[in-house]
Amino acid sequence: QVQLVESGGGLVEAGDSLRLSCAASGRTFTIYRMGWFRQAPGKEREFVAAITWNGGLTYYADSVKGRFTISRDNARNMVYLQMNSLRPEDTAVYYCVVDIDRSNYYRSRNEYEYWGQGTQVTVSS
Repeated sequence: QVQLVESGGGLVEAGDSLRLSCAASGRTFTIYRMGWFRQAPGKEREFVAAITWNGGLTYYADSVKGRFTISRDNARNMVYLQMNSLRPEDTAVYYCVVDIDRSNYYRSRNEYEYWGQGTQVTVSS
C-alpha cells in the first residue's frame, strides 16, 4: 500500500501561482510514476501531469503545458506541482496519484492504483 497526502491548495486570483505538494508513505519503493489529476464541478476527472520516479520523465496535459511544472524529491518521497499563470478554468480538486504497474497509458485515471484525498484549488477572475 502507498498512502498519499496532498497540501498547498487554496484560493488565488487569475495570474497568480500556487504550489501543490504530495507526500507518499508506505511501500514507496514500488512507485513507478506519480502524477496529478483534477476534477472540476460537473466535469470528468482529467490528467494534469506525471513524472516517473527514477528517470524523472515528465508528461503534461496540453492545457497546462508551459504553465505547470511537476517535480519530485525521491529522498523525501515528495512530488510537487508548481502552477503559474493560473486561470479560472484551473479551478478544481487536485488529486495526487501513484502508478506501480508501469502502465504506458499515463493519461488514463484507470492506470493509477493509489489516490490522495484531494486538495481544492480555486482561481478567481
